[in-house]
Amino acid sequence: MTHELLTIGRISVDIYPNDIGVDLEDVASFGKYLGGSPSNVAVAAARHGRRTGVISRTGDDPFGRYLHKELRKFGVDDTFVSPVQGLQTPATFCAIQPPHDFPLYFYGRFPTAPDLQIRAEELDVEAIREAGIFWSTVTGLCQEPSREAHIKAHESRPRAGLKPGQYTILDLDYRPMFWASEEEAQAEVAKVLPHVTVAIGNDKECAVAVGEGTPDEQADRLLAAGVEIAVVKLGPEGVMAKTRTERVVSAPVPVETLNGLGAGDSFGGAFCHGLLSGWPLAQVLDYANAAGAIVASRLSCADAMPTPEEVTSLLAERGRLVPDSTIAPATEGAAR
Repeated sequence: MTHELLTIGRISVDIYPNDIGVDLEDVASFGKYLGGSPSNVAVAAARHGRRTGVISRTGDDPFGRYLHKELRKFGVDDTFVSPVQGLQTPATFCAIQPPHDFPLYFYGRFPTAPDLQIRAEELDVEAIREAGIFWSTVTGLCQEPSREAHIKAHESRPRAGLKPGQYTILDLDYRPMFWASEEEAQAEVAKVLPHVTVAIGNDKECAVAVGEGTPDEQADRLLAAGVEIAVVKLGPEGVMAKTRTERVVSAPVPVETLNGLGAGDSFGGAFCHGLLSGWPLAQVLDYANAAGAIVASRLSCADAMPTPEEVTSLLAERGRLVPDSTIAPATEGAAR
């Protein structure tokens, strides 16, 4: 099977409280969900009808088996998710204190995690090369052997070798607890940027990748590094995307926030769907913004990913751009 979207990196069990607005130590009950940003992005795109898969690793334990079941439930190919003997599947706890406080606590990731044991020699390079979109995160570069695997995967997709409608996306996803320093992260990002066609990040993540500056300055530096579409999230002001010929800003889609943790992953999956559909960049951003807003208004991440009908309904309610169709064959995107 050729994947329309193939992601690589983190997978975990999200343990989210059923009690809202209280400190974690006071939570009485929890629910468990599939988690890990690249895995959530694959789920999000699958909800929009895309053929998706994940490259990752779990522990050889009940939580690992649970994650396989969840991926299959959401229609995500788990062929490239394998167990690591001797390591436990990570769990991620959070407190939910809307509208802005959602602290995360990572368990089973230190000193290493199964998904950081992805090995270069075990990659299906052909599947990576043929995928419509290949999606990775900066976190996957934080440690060996995952770092070498990520670099090999990116090198297998040189920009000059991509077909029309293919994209290689780097989620700048900088998490300081996984790195010795920002400088180390910046040095590793610099190794893969020459192979990346789309980079997505907020102000802090872009600063780690290419230095401090205004959103336009950061986008321009990403473009100068070879990226074709630079997406800079602007917080309450929405999101900006810039190419060498176009600059688009999409205002936020207001909702009542319950849990903001999955919004970025929902944005990512919907963004991939829009690129694969060949929509104009402005429509891609509006659609992705609405998808992110829907998940921010819900409790979980993977289980909360919206359908195309839910996204277009919200866009219509807000008087925003609604794509002509919710599913279209992969075509050459407008940004190219």
